[in-house]
Amino acid sequence: MRAPEPTIAPITSLASRVLSGDIVLPKFQRAFVWTPQQILYLLDSVRRNYPIGSLLMWRTTAKLASGHEVAGLDTVPQHEGAPVHYVLDGQQRLASLVGALHGTGPIWDIAYDLEREEFLHLTEEASAGPQIMPVRHLTSVSAMMSWIRRDNPPVELQERAQALSDQFAHYQVPVVTLLDVSEEDSARIFERINSTGTSMDIVDLIRAGTWSKDFDLKDEIEQLLQVLDVKNYGRVDAKTMLRTISAAAGFGFSTKSIHELRGLDKNQLRSAVTEAGKAAERAVDFLATQIGTPQAEALPYYNQFAVLVELFRQLPKPTAAQYDAVTRWFWLTASGEYFKGWRESQMGPDLAAVTEFAAGHSTEIETGAALPRAILWQRAQFSRQNSPSKLLVLLMSYEKPRDLNTGRLVDVADALSWQNSKQFHHFFPRAYLKSEGVSAARANVCGNLIMLSAISNNWISDRRPSAYLSDLADWHGEDELRARLRTCLIEEDAYQAALRDDYDGFLRARSETLHRRLMELIGSAAGSADAAEPFTPVPAVAPDASVAADSGSEPIDHDSVD
Repeated sequence: MRAPEPTIAPITSLASRVLSGDIVLPKFQRAFVWTPQQILYLLDSVRRNYPIGSLLMWRTTAKLASGHEVAGLDTVPQHEGAPVHYVLDGQQRLASLVGALHGTGPIWDIAYDLEREEFLHLTEEASAGPQIMPVRHLTSVSAMMSWIRRDNPPVELQERAQALSDQFAHYQVPVVTLLDVSEEDSARIFERINSTGTSMDIVDLIRAGTWSKDFDLKDEIEQLLQVLDVKNYGRVDAKTMLRTISAAAGFGFSTKSIHELRGLDKNQLRSAVTEAGKAAERAVDFLATQIGTPQAEALPYYNQFAVLVELFRQLPKPTAAQYDAVTRWFWLTASGEYFKGWRESQMGPDLAAVTEFAAGHSTEIETGAALPRAILWQRAQFSRQNSPSKLLVLLMSYEKPRDLNTGRLVDVADALSWQNSKQFHHFFPRAYLKSEGVSAARANVCGNLIMLSAISNNWISDRRPSAYLSDLADWHGEDELRARLRTCLIEEDAYQAALRDDYDGFLRARSETLHRRLMELIGSAAGSADAAEPFTPVPAVAPDASVAADSGSEPIDHDSVD
């Protein structure tokens, strides 16, 4: 390998070389991930003559898998045998410059405000005026003159525009070019560069470390995700699928295990992907039929999916008793935070437990997951990305809930896909509770949520429970109303508390019902149900933030008429 060749090059020249096909982004690079604000910061650094870092390229005649589109622009394909420069480091910066100077589309519709001296993305409110100059004019004398003739900016602004154009024309960056480097070495260099500094996803790193001209891990993962597409199951994240590949290869779920994939050849990797794909189909069938999760979004934790895929890889055809055990394992691990911060110290024992179960050495899948607590339903906030909320929706869906007013089955498939927030309603409406001095956080706990049709949701509006329940009892009869409430996991004690407009009493009773139903589903997977922590009432205060949500997401904007 020859010593790297350092040079400097104008950014305008580099952008032109990308479009001409002389500079190419190899396929093992990441897709463009910069935000609009990062693009503006880069342009401002150029304006201020701040350094933006060097670029690393690899000059070769080898033809690698690569795209022919950058920033929405088509680039010239590589000619057979002609040398090109593949970008190993600096792709995001280079693509941003190409897009800003030549690109089309909303993200590249960038201008410079000559009065305020700042870059901005054009909007309807800031799209015209003599002080607004499109950035793409900076590298074209004719475009600059046309803009001046059309908008006729003051002389001072014309001078600022010319100074900015000169700055971009003369701004140069260091470029280091690698010569006589093999394809595999180029990927290893890319990996080492990107393992520090700007954070990269482990999928990007393993993709770089396993890449060759006829194997791209990204494509393999995409094929694996298409298994879920065929089942109309939606998609889990790429890292979860990488865990399934690592386990199928005989390593494990952990990050350390995933890195071992780099030691496999392409045939071994493809074999692991194929095995994981077949097992993923079985896992999806189990989740859809046995648990009732028609889409991946309904899963409380994606890490559960990784374990299930490995289980069905080792045990393709479970017995009826084994299916029941897997079902109990699912409800137990979904009911706490075991998978929220899945650590390496948990992953090894979990894999060993799956192997023992698959081999028939145990009748249950042993897990370190703790038993649920009834207090969960009074503390956890209801939110789209909140795992306790997903668990609640699964529990309610399992009961085939009926609409309190129409008596018809609620569309649980729609609810489980979280596409229609009107499927969910606060049994004690938020507006009513606010008028009674109950905090928004206390009103939005999981124990206060049920499934309803949008029509019934709007009809209840912000009425107190005693009022709308009395109307429903008059119209449909007490016995029928009680039957419908039971399908929503609201039993007699909770119903009576609601008739008294006793929110604390309702939450206590409803939480006991939810807890009891969950423990029934967990069954013998948890040993004796007596081991569960006793129910403890919660005072009417704001919920403990530590159990409020998994992802810090805002509560769903649902039953907006409450």
